[in-house]
Amino acid sequence: MEYLIAFLIVMVFIFIGEWVSTFSKAYIPSIFISAILFIIGFWTFLPEDIAVQASFGDEFIAIIVPVLLVHLGTMMDIRQLADQWRAVAIALTGALGASILTMILGVILYDWHTVAATIPPLIGGVVSTALMTEGLQTEGLTMYLALPVAMYILQSFVGYPLTSLMLKKEGQRLLKTYDPSVQVGVEEKGQQETKQSPKFIKVSSQYKTSAFVLAKVAFVALLAMGLSQLTNEAIDSSICALVLGVIAHQIGFLEKNVLNQARVFNWLMYGLMAYIFSQLNTVTPEILQGIIIQALLLLLLGVLGMFGASTLLAKTMKMSTPMAFATSLTALCGFPSDYILTSEVIHHLTSDEKQRNYLLEHMMPKMLVGGFATVSIASILIASILLRVL
Repeated sequence: MEYLIAFLIVMVFIFIGEWVSTFSKAYIPSIFISAILFIIGFWTFLPEDIAVQASFGDEFIAIIVPVLLVHLGTMMDIRQLADQWRAVAIALTGALGASILTMILGVILYDWHTVAATIPPLIGGVVSTALMTEGLQTEGLTMYLALPVAMYILQSFVGYPLTSLMLKKEGQRLLKTYDPSVQVGVEEKGQQETKQSPKFIKVSSQYKTSAFVLAKVAFVALLAMGLSQLTNEAIDSSICALVLGVIAHQIGFLEKNVLNQARVFNWLMYGLMAYIFSQLNTVTPEILQGIIIQALLLLLLGVLGMFGASTLLAKTMKMSTPMAFATSLTALCGFPSDYILTSEVIHHLTSDEKQRNYLLEHMMPKMLVGGFATVSIASILIASILLRVL
């Protein structure tokens, strides 16, 4: 019975976030509200392992993350993926700008160890936070151990609303330039290319069951994990999964939006969200009490650095300032938050399916690739450098 109660609580917290987002027309992101509910819950009545009790433990996550990334790859084509080098450049520049400004001005306000401990989680995710925490412990700097965790949590609370706001501005700008006649031509061309694309496996529709579709996705995800291991993880498995998802769709092995074909996408996303929210159980009032001001000020410096760097590069990369800033802000979100925020904003900007597809095509690839660049590359690289100079 306790497992069902845990599952119920998780779903209630998530749908309350969705309702608030709908009521505010995405100005208040759903994941922002759900995260607050989970923190309050952990401070009062929630068990620390509620995600595990609700069936969303480590094993579940190890399976669904590569599966979801393969699915997202099927939503793009090779051309779209290749065009994202600009998003990568802006995202990396934003991360660099955040690091430089935080280091320069941060050491004026605080000591070097305080600043160094907060930069990797500021521009990254769980991995960079864990690296910095472990490094501080190894060096005997235990008084700073709470800083990386606090920054990792706080950057999400600042990143979610700010990223959502930038995406809304970009979406509104794109809708003003939307030309239905041009878009119809693009869609017709895409449909022709789809009809002409090869079918890797010709299977009658009656045999295309959900299990068959999931087996194909799992196979591609397994190839991605194997490819990453062959490179000794020099190429992140997340990037491999996304790229192989694109290729598998292009050669006709996987359908577009493949997990929606199997009718399991929302279930898997909710499970991933529950697992991520469960990480908030490490933040206690005692941890935040003494360091929240330090973390917030350094976070502000980081965001200003991202804004300045991405704005300077936006015009050169032929990207609007809101889109460039949102791409840099993926450092504060990462996957799946970047996907959820983008989808949520687009859903509330228009009810026209063609306009939604238009916005998705222009915004989603930049956010996904930008998130991988900041969280999977920049933050880990910067954490490795800072660990050597602690």
